[in-house]
Amino acid sequence: MEYSFGKAGLRGDLFGGLTAGVVALPLALAFGVASGAGAAAGLYGAIALGLLAALLGGTRMQISGPTGPMTVVFASTLVAVGGNLALAMAAVLVGGLCQILLGMVKAGGLVRFIPYPVVSGFMSGIGIIIILLQIAPLLGAPPLSAPLKALLALPATLAAINGQAFLLAFLTLVIVFRTPMRVSRIVPAPLVALIAMTVLSVYAGFDVPVIGAIPMGVPEFVLPQFSIETWTTVLVLGFTLAMLGSIDSLLTSLVADSITRTRHDSNRELIGQGVGNMLCAFVGGLPGAGATMRTVVNIKAGGSGRLSGVTHALFLLALLLGAAPLATQIPLAVLAGILIKVGMDILDYRMLKLIRTAPRTDVAVMATVFGLTVFVDLIVAVGAGVVLSMGLIIHQLIGQSSFKVWPADEDAPAGTPGSTMRGGVRVLEVGGPFFFGSTSRLIDRVDQVLGTRAVVFDCSRVPFMDLSAVFTLEEMVEGLKAQDIAAFVVVPPPIRSQLAALRAPSLPESILYDDYATAKAAARLVADAPLPAASG
Repeated sequence: MEYSFGKAGLRGDLFGGLTAGVVALPLALAFGVASGAGAAAGLYGAIALGLLAALLGGTRMQISGPTGPMTVVFASTLVAVGGNLALAMAAVLVGGLCQILLGMVKAGGLVRFIPYPVVSGFMSGIGIIIILLQIAPLLGAPPLSAPLKALLALPATLAAINGQAFLLAFLTLVIVFRTPMRVSRIVPAPLVALIAMTVLSVYAGFDVPVIGAIPMGVPEFVLPQFSIETWTTVLVLGFTLAMLGSIDSLLTSLVADSITRTRHDSNRELIGQGVGNMLCAFVGGLPGAGATMRTVVNIKAGGSGRLSGVTHALFLLALLLGAAPLATQIPLAVLAGILIKVGMDILDYRMLKLIRTAPRTDVAVMATVFGLTVFVDLIVAVGAGVVLSMGLIIHQLIGQSSFKVWPADEDAPAGTPGSTMRGGVRVLEVGGPFFFGSTSRLIDRVDQVLGTRAVVFDCSRVPFMDLSAVFTLEEMVEGLKAQDIAAFVVVPPPIRSQLAALRAPSLPESILYDDYATAKAAARLVADAPLPAASG
């Protein structure tokens, strides 16, 4: 559903975009400084990417701009090219082109295969990171760059508390947590806190940390440089930026979907992000992605359409072009109070309430992703969570596989009283998924089918068979043939067509059957045939 220009939607988008812009301002400046390209680069990136991604992206309420992971990679890029900004912007340009290509080949949909426990751990981890990073500015201390640093520095932060900053933060928390919903629908509580506490700080003459001076002026045009000597480095770094930015953006889109109960267009989002990052390359802006924290701020303040992202970018542009003095006196403690409310809201309470009753495997995945997100890196966390989820699913599929052996003329498995272990026809039944994870269990049954004249592989209850399973079946048939044991294979029609297409020499059409009774009859003919006379 596209954006509606009703009064409620218009007001929500304006307030949401304005609030997100205020929150994005100090982050953009800080990321710019941390990257080595300067505070202005962070502001340029937030404007360029924020505007184009809002207009062209596939998540209507998403706010895009410089993010922590992208800042770290860009800082590494700048170091790798010897501080040459034009070469670094070439990597940003390549990254944007790669994102556009990913969107055009429909690669964005792959993010939907990320399991919910991974998304849950990521969301709750981001929430905790926001809270931990805001403890220092909440108390009037300089902000820290990592959650672990914030935890370790907590005693020193508490010892150097600024009472005036803490008062502003406390009142901000009261406003954002206790403002009635009927008031918030008209004027978002974060905006009320922002204006009221800034006015209080200015008129009371509080000595607290504030946003401070903001770079002003239009960015200069930057022409990315390419050379044969640095092309490989630029290409690798650009692809790294593209992959990181794509994952970061699409995960933020999933968070937005989870909060608003909507669905984004992943491929369109990648294209919008790519175009935005390409513009960043030409204005000397810091590359970025969909920003989870700013997106949630936008949504909670009422943003629901593309106008919110456009408002966010235009607000930052207005500050850049001359309105900066209006925001220079905003206390960082007030922003910290607003962000702590955001961090509390983003925690996945639905999953947290089910920790005791949810499957242990899902809880383990969520806890792993949560811990890695908070203390290591969000991309590492998501990768580890997906791999762990895949491993657990494979383990479950293996548990659903079954392999049984018995004489064809008996109902009981081989080895029970009355069963014969010599001559006749032996049946090896394969049930459930037959794939690389379960092939070893089939090989373990080889000894149970020796000493007979024919073996029927009953795979009629196999839902799918991968190439590893096909090769394993081939090897078993070849091994039995070497010992003068005939093999017959029963498979469903789709798998029979798959085997026929592979043209496996050890699995010809002559030994493939659609039903067990026919295969058993053919095996019985072989078993009942007289043995050839011994020579000599």
